[in-house]
Amino acid sequence: MNQTLQEGDAGGSEDRPPAPEYPRFAKPQRVAFVQSSWHREVVEECRIAFLEEIVARNIARNQIDLFEVPGSFEIPLHAQLLAKTRRYTAIVAAGLVVDGGIYRHEFVADTVIKALMDVQLRTEVPVFSAVLTPQQFHETSAHVEFFRKHFAVKGIEVAEACANTLLSLERLRGQVAAGIA
Repeated sequence: MNQTLQEGDAGGSEDRPPAPEYPRFAKPQRVAFVQSSWHREVVEECRIAFLEEIVARNIARNQIDLFEVPGSFEIPLHAQLLAKTRRYTAIVAAGLVVDGGIYRHEFVADTVIKALMDVQLRTEVPVFSAVLTPQQFHETSAHVEFFRKHFAVKGIEVAEACANTLLSLERLRGQVAAGIA
């Protein structure tokens, strides 16, 4: 992923597989990343991993706009307003929904996911979710560290889903415009 390290590597590079070559987009892509600030130290791992992976997949860092909201419950409204601007080709949401507060975490997570799907279908702007609801979350250092690592993995996965979907939609829209599909 990091070309600087690969180019500057003197020997030993035969042990590492070559960095994958990802397809390039025909048109510039612009992505909004909306992150909840609740348990920021955990959720930020998703953002960090997402940014690294999405850049490797040929979407420039300056084409990614970052937004932070108080909690996951606030993400869908922001996603909807961002989608309505027509400025973004995709929106990514990241948050951690845990027990505590006035709402049950299952209700919040279900509501957020349904609302994000609704935004996607109404606006035709793809919306990706890395809003997670663990069965058990305790604010111990072991749990926090486990979920930080888990969110890093989710950041890579959501970047892959985002890039692949944008490539697929770019192809499909081109086919529709050409009367092929």
